[in-house]
Amino acid sequence: MVKLLKAFNLFFLAYTFVTFFIAANAMADLKSTDNSDYKFNWPNGAKAAVSLSYDDALASQLDNAIPALNHYGFKGSFYLTLSAKSVNERWEDWRAIAKQGHELGNHTINHACRASLPNRQWVDKNNNLDNKTMAQITKEIIEANQLLTAIDGQKIRTFTLPCTDNIVEGRDLLPEIAPYFVGIKSHIGVIPASMKYFNPMNAPVIAPSRVTGQALIALVKQAAKNNSIASFTFHGIGADHLAISTEVHQQLLDYLAINKGIYWVDTFRNISLHITQDN
Repeated sequence: MVKLLKAFNLFFLAYTFVTFFIAANAMADLKSTDNSDYKFNWPNGAKAAVSLSYDDALASQLDNAIPALNHYGFKGSFYLTLSAKSVNERWEDWRAIAKQGHELGNHTINHACRASLPNRQWVDKNNNLDNKTMAQITKEIIEANQLLTAIDGQKIRTFTLPCTDNIVEGRDLLPEIAPYFVGIKSHIGVIPASMKYFNPMNAPVIAPSRVTGQALIALVKQAAKNNSIASFTFHGIGADHLAISTEVHQQLLDYLAINKGIYWVDTFRNISLHITQDN
């Protein structure tokens, strides 16, 4: 009986220790995923960063977005598809905006997308990413960087995936091109709950189309609440494809201008550098 009691006591002590150990580890795991105490330091004491980006080198961006941004001194990121008509015909205008402090980002030369995905009937058979090799698309992206440098003289650059398509020959393109960039906008996402696990080399974006100004303002407010980032990727401004109206675009800029102490508005290049170097 005494032996049985001693054995039970030993079992109880062991059980108590194991239970405590498991509970302690569970609390540690919970604490490691809790972002409530994580504070990210944005420049000038801002609560959030805002990246205003524009894809596909559209004429409406030069005609409508640039004057609106310049009015408030905001710097945007313009991801040029280098075979686009506006690049060939208005390359001096793109060079001029780069001199003004706007970023010219890499959006490849030909904007190849995967025709095999749903609703991709519009993809030209000669520009189908499903038919390209990793070597081909990587070479095109490197050449796009060289062409952009010929326009703006810059060597540090960011990239946006055309159509958010990252699979080439069954493999992920991002690791192949990562050495050439300081930031990559890669997929559609939401406002990050925290900057704790934010990776500028695989960054989510919000791509608004046919939205209201209030909807855009609500997103930047959420970013300020989360101490994180609102990373927008626009297309047409007042014209061209996937457009938002100039009025909606202006409403967002007006709100950001009124609240400059809350939001740090800058190029995705500068935001990416800040994230990787200063934190």
